[in-house]
Amino acid sequence: MSGAVGREVARVDGREKVTGTARYSGEFALPDLAYAQIVGARVASGRVTSIDTTAAEEAGGVAAILTRSDLPRVARVPLVPSLLGAPAPGETFFPMQDDVVHYAGQPVAIVVADSLEQAQHVASLVQVEYAETPSVTVIEQGRADAYEPEKIFGGFMPAQLRRGNLEEGFSAADVHVDTTFRFSPNHHNALEPLTTTAVWEGDRLTLYDSCQGIKAVQLTVAALLGLSPSKIRVLTRFVGGAFGSKAMVWPHVTLAALAARHVRRPVRLTVTREQMFTSCGHREEQEQQVRLGARRDGTITAIRHHKISVTSPFDDWAEPAFGAASQVYASPAFEGVHRLVRGNTMTPTFTRGPGESAGMFSLECAMDELACELGIDPVELRMRNLTDVDPNTGHPWSSGGLAECLRRGAQRFGWDGRDPRPGVRREGNRLIGTGMAVAAYPVAFFMRTQRARARLYPDCTAVVSTAAQEFGTGMTTVLTQVAADGLGIDLEDVRLDYGDTDMPTAGSPVGSNGAMMVSAAVHDAAIAVRDQMVAAAVGDPRSPLHGADTAGITVTGGRMSVADGTGETYGDLMERQMMNDAEAVGSWDPPPLDTPHGLLTFGAQFAEVAVDADLGLVRVRRMTAAFAPGRVLNPMTARSQLMGGMLWGMSQALLEGTRMDTGLGRWANASLGDYLVPVNADAPDIEIELVEVDDQVTGPLGVKGVGEIGQVGSGGAIANAVHHATGHRVRELPISAEHLLAHLPVPDA
Repeated sequence: MSGAVGREVARVDGREKVTGTARYSGEFALPDLAYAQIVGARVASGRVTSIDTTAAEEAGGVAAILTRSDLPRVARVPLVPSLLGAPAPGETFFPMQDDVVHYAGQPVAIVVADSLEQAQHVASLVQVEYAETPSVTVIEQGRADAYEPEKIFGGFMPAQLRRGNLEEGFSAADVHVDTTFRFSPNHHNALEPLTTTAVWEGDRLTLYDSCQGIKAVQLTVAALLGLSPSKIRVLTRFVGGAFGSKAMVWPHVTLAALAARHVRRPVRLTVTREQMFTSCGHREEQEQQVRLGARRDGTITAIRHHKISVTSPFDDWAEPAFGAASQVYASPAFEGVHRLVRGNTMTPTFTRGPGESAGMFSLECAMDELACELGIDPVELRMRNLTDVDPNTGHPWSSGGLAECLRRGAQRFGWDGRDPRPGVRREGNRLIGTGMAVAAYPVAFFMRTQRARARLYPDCTAVVSTAAQEFGTGMTTVLTQVAADGLGIDLEDVRLDYGDTDMPTAGSPVGSNGAMMVSAAVHDAAIAVRDQMVAAAVGDPRSPLHGADTAGITVTGGRMSVADGTGETYGDLMERQMMNDAEAVGSWDPPPLDTPHGLLTFGAQFAEVAVDADLGLVRVRRMTAAFAPGRVLNPMTARSQLMGGMLWGMSQALLEGTRMDTGLGRWANASLGDYLVPVNADAPDIEIELVEVDDQVTGPLGVKGVGEIGQVGSGGAIANAVHHATGHRVRELPISAEHLLAHLPVPDA
């Protein structure tokens, strides 16, 4: 074995990225390439009454201006999350099929021109008239008509959850906390906007698409266009950020294909930065109410967790507010209910830490209030309510680690000795506070069989291929490590091929599932090739390993050997047996959905903030976290993922928020100039501790995932620290100076 797994290995794709040789979906040079631009609706509700293209057609360089009259009808595809390995549209609605406008920004026309600049200019000249009708775009406008759906989150999660007797639980409580949290919408702003390049060759379509799941794109476009998936090839190696925005298949992908077929030349469609706010979903506006009941000793007796949020006119979408929030504490009674408001927005979607980011924030801030009410240390309160089983099912955790994360995180942060009184610690003009929160994220098994191919050559090099893609998480690096260990060769002798639907099928690496599911298939393929070679050596009378017990043979650096050192290399064996290569296809089937185990990844987050006593500005000074993500394939990439998530949690808590202009029904700050995100100067000191736990359920390598959990708990720890610093509790995100100014100490005259 090479011992690559578990090592801090630098990114294998790093050189390509820093030298600019890594090509993204919008960077493939194609002959006779045309450029498309979407014309989006300027009203939120109504009908298109006319489209005047006269001025646009006279601008020059125009290949086509497409409206609903130019596009064929497409099939309706059910909303299915892409991690299911099935057609996965971003919403069940497909634009430009009729004249109805459901939300501002909805595509109503497409311009195709000879250059990007021409396409953008021509698009600005298309004149669209509307018959506008009243719109509903925020919770307050539709609260009276809110409803309880049966399913949410793409239709595969129940909208209600109940266990135990809630009334009895609250009656048994000595103390109650009842609080409401409000969250502004969040929008995706990946560095690389949505980009699709479509090329037809006869009846075969090739798509270069910036996406998180090329198989999902293939299946979705095939379903919409009524084609066999075998007629569509999708290529995606590098993705410039995704985090959920590219997990589903949004209409622009199919619109690019339809435009290319119409003009009979390759077409590239890139969504503008402003259109990113109306083209790839968002984290919806939401309000969450949490009520806790507890005895004086801190034992929780009941939890009620209700959520209301805005969805689209056609899909029952809501982030699951009480997934992990219903599981982390041993409350005998729990009630969770989602309610939805039908609004004139596009269908929301996955956004990093979907559901748990806001759901655990609400629970953990309520837990902090409970700790203050009871006079119990916040860490100790969590410890007293931990459970060894999933309280919803009674099943034991596949692996735990939360108690250890709390202990080790608190120790590293220096939590002991903290003065629990709020608003008493001060450094000059800064009010100092510390806070903490539990982090938890589900380990989800929704994927089809994962496959990978490993091919070994006589020079002890190997090529491993699988239809995954690299969107900045380090996927290619950890897969290379897994392949090297499975084959027993050196890391630098493995090349990973990926990002092509012609390769063995892999599901979308979303929801922190990528490393877990694809690595299992790569591991299986690599082990299969290794076993082939060992068996061939044992069965070869000319081999020094002839007749040896296969269980006693190890492989290191491509050399098969037994305990006394006797052995030979793969190359010796293959040359003697005149083998050009050895190959195997590996696969992995996820455990059944009803596996008798609770499935969560755990962590604990700690934060220190400084609040300017005059201006109300919050600065996060340091953050510490401990996570238990199963087996860690690469500590370097894992810490990078977790750090990015923690910073995003800080961004959610203090900066990110999209504002709706209810008069126009449009987002008021749809640009990176007005939608605030942190920069390097905002980043605090961050410490991360990895607590490895053995998990025999999640796959052959015991991997659980780190992509999402870094964000969960981060915002809650910061909000709790703000309360500790100021004595005022803010229950609305993002926390701004305006929330704090009226509650800060009055300066001395």
